[in-house]
Amino acid sequence: MSESKKYEITYIVRPDIDDAAKTALVDRFDKILTDNGAQVIDSKDWSKRRFAYEIGGFNEGTYHIVNLTATDDAALNEFDRLSKINDDILRHMIVKRED
Repeated sequence: MSESKKYEITYIVRPDIDDAAKTALVDRFDKILTDNGAQVIDSKDWSKRRFAYEIGGFNEGTYHIVNLTATDDAALNEFDRLSKINDDILRHMIVKRED
């Protein structure tokens, strides 16, 4: 069995989405991770921040951070694939943590 590795996913949600839709979006993407074998340790909003440049017609967005562990990259690949085609997520970044 392979060892679990720690990852951090940061993604930016559109600023014009209402709270209920944002909560549903976050829950959906957390479920995508867990359904594909990852264990979500922490999933929380960071803050709404102004961008240095316009992204998708927006000047600001809500940053969301997810800390997780995974033994393989299936969950990360599925998150990456689906977040690229979701219009409510402006940008995302997946980072392997060393701690």
